[in-house]
Order: sequence, then structure tokens, then C-alpha cells
Amino acid sequence: MSGMIKARYVIDEKGNRISVLLDIDDFNRLIEDQEELDEIRAYDVAKASGDETIPFEQAIAEIERERIQFC
Repeated sequence: MSGMIKARYVIDEKGNRISVLLDIDDFNRLIEDQEELDEIRAYDVAKASGDETIPFEQAIAEIERERIQFC
């Protein structure tokens, strides 16, 4: 992820941070980064399992199909 995230906070009456406000572009970058991390983790799990290997693109396509089914 490049650049700094500009976060604004919502605070309660005691001054405790209870929520974060992000610019939509920062939010979308965070979501994209999380999805990429999920894909890397899935790849690592598959690689460590010792099962038959498949091309990375096929693995990503299968992950995306599963993600769509559960949404």
C-alpha cells in the first residue's frame, strides 16, 4: 500500500476513539490490500498441504468463485 492513510476519528464523551472515518480511496485500497493478502495466504496454505499443485491463476479463479458463492 502506498501513501499515508488520512483517518479521522469519532470520539465519545470521554475522548475515546470509537470509530474511524476514511476517504473512500483509502478504504478501497485497504480492501484491495486485504484481498491480496487473503490470496497469498490461500496460496501458502495450498502449497503447504502437499496436494497436487495447480497454476496460480486457476487457484485465484477458484478462490474468487468461492468468495462469490458466500457473498
